[in-house]
Amino acid sequence: METVGVLGGAKPCLTSSSVVLRSSTQRSGSSYSTLSYAPCKKQHLNLRTTHISAFHSHPHVAKPRNSTKPRTFLPRVVASLEQVEETYIMVKPDGVQRGLVGEIISRFEKKGFKLTGLKLFQCPKELAEEHYKDLNAKPFFPKLIDYITSGPVVCMAWEGDGVVASARKLIGSTNPLQAEPGTIRGDLAVQTGRNVVHGSDSPENGKREIGLWFKDGELCQWTPAQASWLRE
Repeated sequence: METVGVLGGAKPCLTSSSVVLRSSTQRSGSSYSTLSYAPCKKQHLNLRTTHISAFHSHPHVAKPRNSTKPRTFLPRVVASLEQVEETYIMVKPDGVQRGLVGEIISRFEKKGFKLTGLKLFQCPKELAEEHYKDLNAKPFFPKLIDYITSGPVVCMAWEGDGVVASARKLIGSTNPLQAEPGTIRGDLAVQTGRNVVHGSDSPENGKREIGLWFKDGELCQWTPAQASWLRE
């Protein structure tokens, strides 16, 4: 609190006994004090005092509540796990030879899917025939087997919500000339016989193909740090 005295006329003579402090009064949270000055007998002066209010901060200031992280209930976790699918993605020999492995992996990573299995593998003929057994009656089947076994492939297992359908969209149409720009085949391939990548066409085939190309212990189960930002 500050008190300012405004003096008029001659300079007053003040002593310790000539200053009287009156009791303070409170009004609207502000304190006022009045000082009276008694001049010397030889001088007759009027002294006016100006009072300045001292504003005090209110002692009871509401503090923000501590933010708490939302809790995830077990039923929601179980429901989310039930929606998770697996798919088998394979970079074919032409994709490996052209150095497109990193590009293809990056597209699935950017989408937010989880990689659980990855290996460079030289496919034997028996495995290729088992993988494509649904096409064994097609006239191009022998040529397809020769193509898949002509060089190493990159085998991948991916996991995520709706990963099978999303992967098919990322890959694009079987014929690269009909694939949309922005898809892997639409951007990177020009011919059906060299269409760079394979993806499972159903959740059931995803599990079957992962079981064909990966042995026990080759898959890694882990939790990405960004999982909470991708799924509720």
